Amino acid sequence: MAFLVFFMVFLLVGCSNAFGYTQRRIPLPPPRLQSEVSVEEALFKRRSCRSFTPSPLSLQEAGQLLWAAQGVTDRASGFRTAPSAGALYPLELYLVAGQVEGLSPGVYRYLPEEHALYEVLSGDRREELFRVALFQQWIREAPVVLVLTAIYERTTRKYGERGIRYVHMEAGHAAQNVYLQAEALGLGAVVVGAFEDSGVQRILELPANERPLYLMPVGRRHKK
Repeated sequence: MAFLVFFMVFLLVGCSNAFGYTQRRIPLPPPRLQSEVSVEEALFKRRSCRSFTPSPLSLQEAGQLLWAAQGVTDRASGFRTAPSAGALYPLELYLVAGQVEGLSPGVYRYLPEEHALYEVLSGDRREELFRVALFQQWIREAPVVLVLTAIYERTTRKYGERGIRYVHMEAGHAAQNVYLQAEALGLGAVVVGAFEDSGVQRILELPANERPLYLMPVGRRHKK
């Protein structure tokens, strides 16, 4: 009986479960499928941005960036915006939110099938990421940092060691999608690859088999 009472309280409170997730589900606004910026224009104007204003992003903008990286484009097949070897989708995507309208600062895992967020950790973690990423200032200045991680086993189970290459190719596809989507939204983004893997894993409380590949600060550019 005591165990049953404890279990029911555990479910009702909604605190972190055994995997560290708080289980607070946050639906995102539907992704926009049309833009005034063409693919060609976004490609031409795309630049890495390392200086951001303190302005927050809207929840629509944050959701659009996440969808561009890993959003589902075909419900029947589960296909996503970025190609994946064998449609195995080894990538996980996190939003480290510092300044997003209508969203508390924290770490959120993106759920592609639902186009929603799960709150993983509360509190602004940008300063901690800044410290384990060689003190690159843009990480703590940008209102959000997207973090791409990989569970290699999803791909290597089928493709063996070659699957590691496929995972890295997929991460590149997803990151370029974010770059182009940011440009279409009038935002700036930059890819960061210099960081302590173990530090990022610790800050985001990632499972042992989940490895960080990319940090992508995104925000509004300073006007020239």
